[in-house]
Amino acid sequence: MQQDAHILNRNSSIHISIVSPVFNAEKIIEQLVAQIQLAIGQLNLSYEIILVDDRSDDNSWQIMQAISAKFNNVKSIRLSKNFGQHPAIMAGLEHAKGEWIVVMDCDLQDQPKEIIKLYNKANEGFDLVIAKRLNRKDNFLKKVFSRLFALFYSYLTDSKFDHSAANFGIYSNKVIAEVIKMNDYVKSFPLFINWVGFNSTTIEVEHAKRFSGKSTYSFSKLLSLAFNTIISFSDKPLKLVVKFGLIISLFSFIIGLITIFRYYNGEITVLGYSSLIVSIWFLSGIMITITGIVGLYIGKIFDQSKNRPPFIIDKIIAKDE
Repeated sequence: MQQDAHILNRNSSIHISIVSPVFNAEKIIEQLVAQIQLAIGQLNLSYEIILVDDRSDDNSWQIMQAISAKFNNVKSIRLSKNFGQHPAIMAGLEHAKGEWIVVMDCDLQDQPKEIIKLYNKANEGFDLVIAKRLNRKDNFLKKVFSRLFALFYSYLTDSKFDHSAANFGIYSNKVIAEVIKMNDYVKSFPLFINWVGFNSTTIEVEHAKRFSGKSTYSFSKLLSLAFNTIISFSDKPLKLVVKFGLIISLFSFIIGLITIFRYYNGEITVLGYSSLIVSIWFLSGIMITITGIVGLYIGKIFDQSKNRPPFIIDKIIAKDE
């Protein structure tokens, strides 16, 4: 079925699809569509805009419906509940028919005018061009967290992940076809792109301030997303736990030999209560931590084994549907 979708994309008369996940962006959507239309209009190519409402709490869906009724090439998709940004992106990708697919956030920090630069770079012979954000306009905490995530992810997966890159980029339909095939329960579009390979490059783009409102990603949500992503994409924490356990075992063995030597040498007459308690608590903490990490991986296996869809579509508003 996914292969058929790829064939459909290749035979489509649509040249560029722009996919953007939407959540609580009622004040931004009209401006987003207008700027995309202005930018793609300069390229003079056939295109479609796919907006995916991740079950917003405001009037975003009503505005999206009105836009789709006004413009034939704007498709609006609404999910059955809030599944998260990356499942929403995947929902949009599955309905994209363009030879090239642009993925961008809806807050206008990813500027539509930069699509021209991305497309021109792709035409130099690249399968995907990823935008690197110059002078990020995010708050200090988000920028620090992004850097830390990139460092930890790169270390734990033995790969290189650039903190200045996110969802924004242009991708050929063969790249997106492979991304759609990835059946991971935890979805992370930038990491999928990082994994699939192909002939890729990056290009620097201007990063703008958020057009309206504030990010819906709280620190706890960002932390949860990062934690789930790392656990889902890397087994290195398990390997590190095994190494740590071996080091503790070796250390304990050496200390045991030293203790026995001192005992037979008459240096120890009464075993210390404090050292015993500290050892018990220390080793108990290590065992609980190891059990917890293993449990997290088992939990992820359980989630994957249920084979639930990462998103459910409630409604699609489009002229061709």
